[in-house]
Amino acid sequence: MSKVSPKRLGDLITLKRGYDLPEKNRVSGPYPVISSAGVSGFHNEYKVEGQGVVTGRYGTLGEMYFVEDKYWPHNTALYVQNFKGNDPKYIYYLLSCLGRIRTSDKSAVPGVNRNELHEMAIPAIDDRKLQVAIRKVLEAIDNKIELNNRINAELEAMAKTLYDYWFVQFDFPDDSPKGQGKPYKTSGGKMVYNPTLKREIPEGWEVAPIAKYFNYQEGPGITKEKYANEGHNFINIKCIQDNDLDVSNASKIADKFVDAYSHFQLDENDIVLSTSGTLGRLAIVRKVHLPLLLNTSVIRFKAREFYYFEYLYCYLQSQTFIGYLNQLATGSIQKNFGPTHLAQIFETFPSENLIIEFSKLTGPILKKIISLRSETDELIKLRDWLLPILMNGQVTVK
Repeated sequence: MSKVSPKRLGDLITLKRGYDLPEKNRVSGPYPVISSAGVSGFHNEYKVEGQGVVTGRYGTLGEMYFVEDKYWPHNTALYVQNFKGNDPKYIYYLLSCLGRIRTSDKSAVPGVNRNELHEMAIPAIDDRKLQVAIRKVLEAIDNKIELNNRINAELEAMAKTLYDYWFVQFDFPDDSPKGQGKPYKTSGGKMVYNPTLKREIPEGWEVAPIAKYFNYQEGPGITKEKYANEGHNFINIKCIQDNDLDVSNASKIADKFVDAYSHFQLDENDIVLSTSGTLGRLAIVRKVHLPLLLNTSVIRFKAREFYYFEYLYCYLQSQTFIGYLNQLATGSIQKNFGPTHLAQIFETFPSENLIIEFSKLTGPILKKIISLRSETDELIKLRDWLLPILMNGQVTVK
């Protein structure tokens, strides 16, 4: 085991409240403003040299943010003013798991008052070399997670760019004898005005309601008396984050009610979309998320033919579709939309052959995105399992 002993947090670090900086006083610049929710903007001045560790100061101990370079800690946050010779990234990881590591009876995490936090007794390692060795293990996992996220962002951008090029700008490869594979519109491909869409589209393309090619289904609205602490997960809009699903905090329905909602069971590769609040957040349902029920404020989309899956995924993120949502959604306080609104959407659809070609090109991209998300899930589990036992000294790093 690593050499761990109880320490007063105030003997390890000094925490300080951040500095007020109203939005109206900010001047665009290179320095991040770190608030209780993370980066909330940028400014042309900084208050603290990096490296830094910042957390929210309201309520209970908040999420930790690590900053490499100069930054402005906002007054809604606490930041580490003095690391007292300790490795900053080790302190970041140590503070990240205060609610999970074994602490003394006096060490229940209080409200975020820096003076109370300073009095917390926590297990800590004095040896800086050992601190660095421990944080390097966790850092390697976090670096891989960050790399996966960057790769996925680039892959998403590639798929969206190709979709835009082919189906918005209409510069798909023209395989006609005249086109010889050149970009259709740029090379003079014939465009015709469509009165339904009130714009020009490529000659021969179909205009149809989206329901002709995509199935969609709204959730049932599971009532609270059917909720349970143990049972079957059902989705809500909070589960849809960053183009993925997080079902770790999903609500549950008692098992005895599940059969009544069997036709709302989600399937692998369903695409779910938020229909209330922030409209249009979406995610692909992965095998790891199942079993999972559809619920209100979320719509499930399925492509009627498998080769429309990639096209559907890109279309639901397009400015065209998001524009329809914002235009058709109703509600004075919070905008909402549902199947009745989707039924009003007509879109232009190319030939089946072109959709198949698009699927061949973008299918491997989406498969890689899904694979990396699954890998990231496992890395997060590994990091979260290692974090408290490394900080407690239950595992030795050499």
